[in-house]
Amino acid sequence: MLKEFKEFALKGNMVDLAIGIIIGAAFSGLVQSMVKDLIMPVVGVLTGGVDFSNKFFALSGSVTSPSLEAAREQGAVIAYGSFFTLLINFTIVAFVLFMIVKGMNRLKRKEEEKPAALAEVPAEQALLAEIRDLLAAQRADARREPTRFGSFGDGL
Repeated sequence: MLKEFKEFALKGNMVDLAIGIIIGAAFSGLVQSMVKDLIMPVVGVLTGGVDFSNKFFALSGSVTSPSLEAAREQGAVIAYGSFFTLLINFTIVAFVLFMIVKGMNRLKRKEEEKPAALAEVPAEQALLAEIRDLLAAQRADARREPTRFGSFGDGL
């Protein structure tokens, strides 16, 4: 059972998947920082200083706080600003993945368009082919050359 688990865990696909998940997690942190620290401040400036991280709808009358964290403690809220930020994160990740897949597909198409490389013939086979061709040429020459006494049907 341990041997089977080892084979399963160390298969190439499993290792590739693990690497993909680790890189994806790191990429996710990078995208979150880019959206939070670069994109949302620009969106805030374009919308007149609106801070989307604190945008919410209160679902109960007991919610009076202007900040999202305090409002969540007071009652039920719909945090549409957080959703908007996550939607931007998703869009960026989806676009980057689309570009990666598009690039990989382009590389695959280029590989498919390449003609198959001619396989090198081993030296023994090349030599045998050369001998065969020489023997065939000798037979053809022998049929074309008349004999010293003429051909059989000359009436001699």
